Amino acid sequence: MKDTLQPGIRYEHKFIVPISKTVPALYPESAEFVAMPEVFATGFLVGLLEWACIKAINPHIDWPDEQTVGTHIDVSHEAATPPGLEVTATVELTAVEGRKLIFAVEAHDGVDIISKGRHERFVINRERFAAKLGEKMRGNSSSCA
Repeated sequence: MKDTLQPGIRYEHKFIVPISKTVPALYPESAEFVAMPEVFATGFLVGLLEWACIKAINPHIDWPDEQTVGTHIDVSHEAATPPGLEVTATVELTAVEGRKLIFAVEAHDGVDIISKGRHERFVINRERFAAKLGEKMRGNSSSCA
């Protein structure tokens, strides 16, 4: 982590919603999801907010050796957004507690505020994280045999 990783970092990320990011595309294996309206899916909205947070802080960490993973999300999804509208995600780093990063997040679709809330990320060392995942997979495969 660099010394510049401090509260107050802001970032705005714009994204035009394609049909591939609507509710039916979230889990195409689910007949229930496939039957839902073609509006921006909450799952993809969460991913967009995470993406904006990642973009905000990557210049302030030793990317790609250091990365961040989402550890908590508490957001509303207040309005439906049809495909073709541009969503603007605005994020602000509000606290740095060791390797834990806390963000205020908001999204707007040009008509309505569609989301507000809070997101936490944790700075990881990519190599150590991959090693721990490898251990987990080895432990899981031996218990399944």
